[in-house]
Amino acid sequence: MILSFSPGAGNAPAGALALATPTLLALIAYAVAAGLNERHGAVLRAALLAGWGAHALAILIDISGIGSGEVVPRFGFAPALSATLWLVLTVYEIESRFVPLPAARRTLALLGIAVVGLAWLYPGELRPQLASRWVPLHWVLGIASYGLFGAAVLHAVMLNRAERQMRQKTTSVGGMPLLRLERLTFSFVSAGFVVLTAALLLGAWFADPWRWDHKTVFSMLGWVVFASLLAGRRAFGWRGPAATRWVYAGAALLLLAYVGSRFVLEVLLHRGPAG
Repeated sequence: MILSFSPGAGNAPAGALALATPTLLALIAYAVAAGLNERHGAVLRAALLAGWGAHALAILIDISGIGSGEVVPRFGFAPALSATLWLVLTVYEIESRFVPLPAARRTLALLGIAVVGLAWLYPGELRPQLASRWVPLHWVLGIASYGLFGAAVLHAVMLNRAERQMRQKTTSVGGMPLLRLERLTFSFVSAGFVVLTAALLLGAWFADPWRWDHKTVFSMLGWVVFASLLAGRRAFGWRGPAATRWVYAGAALLLLAYVGSRFVLEVLLHRGPAG
């Protein structure tokens, strides 16, 4: 569920250099952010923002095929993780302009180092043949749902931390009220559920033949978990740690659906895409 492009015969030197430059800049900026503490808040924020910008440029170059020849679709587990975290960082950068969210900065920077590095080492595999012209939209919707659920997980972690601090009579995370954190968490869950549903329906539409493979099974299980969470919250008012555990479980299933299955195929079994 990740669309990127690269030359059909491997990266040309110009294309490789064009991609390597923003990748290295992103790694350096994220490393600087990860090495700072909250006493250097302004510098930490600037480094994280610089990493986010370089990260975006690396994804853009990969998609556009700048510096390469013929372009064909390429995707894999590492580019999927990279694009997902970039979307989570985008949400964070926008939201942090309105409410203080300092506790998440170093964690996001460390995750940035991991996913950018992985995407550089494992850029995915070429897919010159598409089952349908709607496949790219399916990929975009899938990655968008990953990003929304990733943002939900980030807010769920902050919500749990804030609740623990409240019980210990310390300051809430970043000063954000619990109710606001909770509303944001489930807003991202709801949005992610809608986008995931659209991605699954589109995938089912052009799939020929339909296959109950690992990706399909884990995706459907993740959908069921989030559907149950939203239904339970509406009918029974589920909230707190019990509700956030559902968020973590659903996100883990979705991670296994595409990223997990592609990791096994690409890294452990060294097999190409099955379709």
